[in-house]
Amino acid sequence: MSSLLEQNKEYAEKLKTILKLRYEPVAIKLIREGEEFPAGLKRPDQQYSHCQALFQALNGACLAMHPEDEACHVGGSALGMMPTPEKVSSGAHHFSVGMHDTQEATAAMEAARMVVPFKTIGEAVCPLKDADFVPDTVSIVDIPERAYWVIPLETAVHGGRFQISTAPFQCTCEDVTAIPICTGKPNMSMGCFGCRRKTAMKPDEMVVGIPYARIPSYVEHLDRYVTGPLTKAKRD
Repeated sequence: MSSLLEQNKEYAEKLKTILKLRYEPVAIKLIREGEEFPAGLKRPDQQYSHCQALFQALNGACLAMHPEDEACHVGGSALGMMPTPEKVSSGAHHFSVGMHDTQEATAAMEAARMVVPFKTIGEAVCPLKDADFVPDTVSIVDIPERAYWVIPLETAVHGGRFQISTAPFQCTCEDVTAIPICTGKPNMSMGCFGCRRKTAMKPDEMVVGIPYARIPSYVEHLDRYVTGPLTKAKRD
C-alpha cells in the first residue's frame, strides 16, 4: 500500500468517524491534458452526470470518467471537458425548467458561473479512502449539522467569514468542484434541481466541496475538536 493511499485512508476515516458522516468522503481529480488517469479506476458501463458519479462514489464506486461518459454537458463544461453549449450560455436550457421569470435572468446566472480555467480529458471520482492519488477536491454529502463543522475548520486559523456561492443549478459540478478549484477555498451547496432529480440525494442533505490542500489542517483540528467543541454541541 502506498504512503499516499495510507494517508488518504487515515484522512477519510477521521473525517467520517469524527464528523459522523453518513457516507464516505469523495475524492475528485480533474485529469488535465497530458496526464494519465490514476490506476485502479474503471470506466462506467453507462453515462453518468458528474453528480451521479459522485453519488456512486459515496457508496464505493471508483470511476474514471472520460468526456464521452459524461451525461450532462452543463456539468462537463463547468469541469473543462467540453465547450459550454449555446443553450446553456444563452439561458435557454435553464429557463425551460420554469424557475426564472425571463431567459435574461437565466443567461445572467450562467454569465456569473465559475468554470475551471483549463481543459480536462476527464475526471477520477472515488471514495477518498481508496484514492491512491492527490485529488483536487473532497466532497462531503450530509445533513447541515455535519456540514456546519467545515465552517469552524476553515476559519480556525485566520478567522473571517465563510462565504458561500450557489445557484438553483450546478451544485456538484460548479458549486463544490469548480468553485473550490478556482478559488482554493471550500464551498457549500444546498443541492440543486439536477442532483435532486437525478441522484439519491435525500431531502435533508447538502454538499460541501473542500480543496484537498485543506484536508490535513482540517484533520489536525478535528483531533482537537473531538474532545472539545464536538462534545458540547447538540449532535445526532
